[in-house]
Amino acid sequence: MPEFVWKGINRKGQKVHGELEADNLAIARQILERQGLSLKSLKPKPKDILEYIPVLQEKVKEKDLVLFTRQFSTMIDAGLPIIQCLEILRDQTENKAFRKVLRVLKKDVEEGATFSESLRKHPKVFDQLFVNLIAAGEAGGILDVTLTRLAAYLEKVASLKKKVRGAMTYPAIVVAIAVIVIMVILIYVIPVFAGLFRDAGVALPMLTMLVLSISDFTKNYFHWIILGAIILAALFRRFRKTQRGREITDRIFLRVPVFGILLKKVALARVTRTLGTMLGSGVPILESMELVASTAGNTVVEKAIRDARQAVSEGKTLAEPLEQSGIFPPMVVHMVSVGEATGALDTLLSKVADFYDEEVDATVEALTSLLEPMLIVFLGVTIGGLLVAMYMPIFQLADVVSRGT
Repeated sequence: MPEFVWKGINRKGQKVHGELEADNLAIARQILERQGLSLKSLKPKPKDILEYIPVLQEKVKEKDLVLFTRQFSTMIDAGLPIIQCLEILRDQTENKAFRKVLRVLKKDVEEGATFSESLRKHPKVFDQLFVNLIAAGEAGGILDVTLTRLAAYLEKVASLKKKVRGAMTYPAIVVAIAVIVIMVILIYVIPVFAGLFRDAGVALPMLTMLVLSISDFTKNYFHWIILGAIILAALFRRFRKTQRGREITDRIFLRVPVFGILLKKVALARVTRTLGTMLGSGVPILESMELVASTAGNTVVEKAIRDARQAVSEGKTLAEPLEQSGIFPPMVVHMVSVGEATGALDTLLSKVADFYDEEVDATVEALTSLLEPMLIVFLGVTIGGLLVAMYMPIFQLADVVSRGT
């Protein structure tokens, strides 16, 4: 819906201004005049120049979606109509892109569409999991309960991602700084020593000659090294986007020491929580498993879920194919088996997800404790090795001078 900016004088004779949404300029004028305003100017709101540059356009972030879902669930639980909820949330959100989405949602619902149908028109903001849970809540008449579960689910997922990012950020920053320092030493510091050694005419140790050769190569081919790194990163990214590439890299990632364990626990936490949330919201198990597989985040886990779905569609229990996959630990299989037997599968899956959330916390702490000494050793060996290689000829030269005197 178009937006307009206006200036005028109210009934008290005060100068006022503001913004208004309306179908057209005439309707906007009618709305303002009914409010007793004497208009001085009314014109379409100018567009932000950033709207014409896709790269610079504001995106709907995960935290915006989490906050929206939590606030929306609270309002629905309090008995407010959906249209009023959307209007309130639209007015208070600071994200311009999300405000536009909420404006369209409100308009679609006003025109008779269901809330889930309106959400489905914005797949970049609301994924299939979100839409299907809302649709199940609407069909079952428990939209308030579904929204509460969905809000809790999104908060847990966001918290899990934050923990993993935190675990990856620290070593990445340290390694990046170390690489920059090493490159500076190789390009600017070591050539100074190389000139001294040439002038002195001393025989150089093997380690020093190796470092000087690496320094010459880095200095002469620095731009090619950077270009090669960019090309390799682009090729890896392209390979990763292929189905075969994802399968290979995901399998390798799961076998990396420590990091592989963390990634597996994160995947298990996501899968069990998603499946538990969907089943608890009334989504059929086969449909739930299809969506869970697509959001697993790892093709190895995704294949295990799809194989399990196929087995369930053939009349088997869920626990049996999960056990045969070799991906899911015995504890998960046992809890699923008990949940199927007692009819409380959604509850037990949520408990398993809580357990793996705690396991992720413990693994992140252990990983951080392990990485700190490893990074210190890495920095000591690389930078210290370069310095030792440069000072060895100086010590030899000093020894020759002392003997000569």
